[in-house]
Amino acid sequence: MSEVAVAEKVKEPKEPLFSKKNRALISNPLDDDNPITVQVLGICSALAITVQLKQAVVMSVSVLFVLAAGNVIVSLMRNLIPNRIRIIVQLVIVAALVILVDQVLKAYVYDVSKALSVFVGLIITNCIIMGRLEAFALANKPWPAFLDGIGNAFAYGGILVIVSFFRELFGSGKIWGFPVLGEKLGALLSDGTLATKATGLYAMGYVDNGLMILPPMALITVGALIWVQRARNPKLIEA
Repeated sequence: MSEVAVAEKVKEPKEPLFSKKNRALISNPLDDDNPITVQVLGICSALAITVQLKQAVVMSVSVLFVLAAGNVIVSLMRNLIPNRIRIIVQLVIVAALVILVDQVLKAYVYDVSKALSVFVGLIITNCIIMGRLEAFALANKPWPAFLDGIGNAFAYGGILVIVSFFRELFGSGKIWGFPVLGEKLGALLSDGTLATKATGLYAMGYVDNGLMILPPMALITVGALIWVQRARNPKLIEA
C-alpha cells in the first residue's frame, strides 16, 4: 500500500467565529465602508424618518432584523436558488420578513408604525438590503452573512440615530419626545396643563430651528457627516 493511500488528510484549522476577518465584517461598515456616507445607499429613509429619534431607532431595529435574518436565509439557500430567479427569491424573502416586522410594530408600537407609514414597507426595496443579499449572502456561509448583515444594519442605524438626534434636538428642543432645552410658553405639560412661562433656554430667548424638521436639513446633516468622515479618513477622498 502506497504512502499516499495510507496518509491521513490534514484537516484545515477551523476559523474562529470572531476571527479578524469576521470582525471586519462588522467594523468596516461602521467606518470605511459605511452604506450611507460612503456608498450613498438608503438615503431616502435617512431623509424621511429622521425627524424624531424614536422613529429612527424603530426603523433601525426593523432593518437590523430584516437584513440579518434575510442574509442568513439567503445564505442557507444559496445552493438551491436558480440563478435566473435569484432576485425574485430575495424579494420574496425580504417581503415576508418586512410583513412580519410591520405586524409586530402595529401590535406593540402603533403610534410609531403610523408615523413611519409606508417607509416600513419600503424596506423591501432598500438598496442596502438587496445589495448585501446579492453581493455577500449569495456567496458566503450563514455565519459571515449574519455578521455582514449586523454590521451594515448597525452602520445604517447609526447614521439614522445621529441625524435624528440633531434634527429633533434643534428642531423641537426634545429628545425621544422629552423636552431637554426647557419648556416653551404654552407647551402642554405632563400633568395636562399648559406652561404659563418659558423655562430653560426658551426663557433666554431661544427659538426652535424650524428648518431642522424639514427634509432638506436631513440631506445637509448627512452631507456634514460625509464631510466629517472623509476629513478624518483621507483615503475615502476620490482622486
